[in-house]
Amino acid sequence: MTARRSLDPDQDLVVPNASSYQERVQAALEALGIPLELVCARSLPLCAEAETLVVAEIDARGREQRLAPAAASAWGRMKAAAAHTGVDLHLVSAFRSFDRQCEIVRDKLAGGQSLEQILAVSAPPGYSEHHTGRAVDIGSKPDDSLEEAFEESEAYAWLSLHASRYGYFLSYPRGNRYGYRYEPWHWFHREV
Repeated sequence: MTARRSLDPDQDLVVPNASSYQERVQAALEALGIPLELVCARSLPLCAEAETLVVAEIDARGREQRLAPAAASAWGRMKAAAAHTGVDLHLVSAFRSFDRQCEIVRDKLAGGQSLEQILAVSAPPGYSEHHTGRAVDIGSKPDDSLEEAFEESEAYAWLSLHASRYGYFLSYPRGNRYGYRYEPWHWFHREV
């Protein structure tokens, strides 16, 4: 069975084996104490894990940053175009598995953060664009932290003007419809 859930009005995401994936998501939400009603109230789109990934870049820590093939190809072209104009773009984070997203939320809960605090900055498992292999967190330096100050960088200015040519779009602007805090570093690839 295949279901379609909208990630964006301009882009659909196919979720293979939707019923078993939804069961997995439901079980994880229950285990983490995340009410499904909260997810539904925010209209969060279900995001399936990518089935095929390639290494898009080795980051400053020596970790492989993996993306879906089309997103990786577009990332490479976009990074090269930015470099040609003297702007450095670096992958801070790319694909993130469903299980890793569970760990992130679990660790934050264990650290004493409330669900409200966590879900303002982290997607519940099953709802992270990073699962798709088409989302990137971008820095202007190899070891950038993900902070709102990124919007003041040359990299952000360049992305704002040129990223759409490569199929990358800012996911979470100020006041976004999903209730996440503003993330100027988080961009999502759509086939253009």
